[in-house]
Amino acid sequence: MIRVAAVGDVHLGRDACGHLRPALTELPSVADVLLLAGDLTRHGTVEEAECVAAEFRDLGVPVVSVLGNHDYHSDQQDAITTVLTDAGLTVLEGDSTVVRVGDERLGVAGVKGFGLGFAGRSCADFGEPESKAFAGHGKQVAARLAEALDGLDGAADRTIALTHYSPVADTLAGEPPEIFAFLGNYLLAEVIDAHEVDLAVHGHAHTGTEKGLTAGGTRVRNVAQPVLSRAYAVYDL
Repeated sequence: MIRVAAVGDVHLGRDACGHLRPALTELPSVADVLLLAGDLTRHGTVEEAECVAAEFRDLGVPVVSVLGNHDYHSDQQDAITTVLTDAGLTVLEGDSTVVRVGDERLGVAGVKGFGLGFAGRSCADFGEPESKAFAGHGKQVAARLAEALDGLDGAADRTIALTHYSPVADTLAGEPPEIFAFLGNYLLAEVIDAHEVDLAVHGHAHTGTEKGLTAGGTRVRNVAQPVLSRAYAVYDL
């Protein structure tokens, strides 16, 4: 069994540095890896990223992350990635990593994702350039997730898809339906179902629901901290 701890949307700033650290000290006794599902900062600044790095470094388990929309807000996402990587975290964007857990290989494919909506209620790649750009980017990020999962073919015994945006509407229940197109992307779920994925983890939907499924039956978990109401959740593979 592989024990996967996960949380997203911690939105750390200078006034919250150290807030989560006491709850993270027990991680090695309850989990084999920690996944961070984006929105680690409030406004996407390097200063906030340094707080995140201090919070999640040297925990005794591998830490794998994607960034979220908040982490992009100040156009410092590359610098944020460098700060987190220098602290020993793995930050994914359209790529993957393999973590050894005993005799098993856990593959994590990650991408921030983007909005688009869900079948029958999605943005169309039609009309104004702005609409086509929005829909086009939603398609591009799904393609990047597919490439990341392809890269794990034969390299992992268990596979997780890690995103910030949701692949299913199930875990958005509780959010206003009018904003679903800005919270998730059905193409991510189609990619997940086209690969052998054991678990999909995302954040972003603060008033959503923790548990859902893709059409193909893959477990989906919304680990936004406001949904979990705790430092992290642990899922068994």
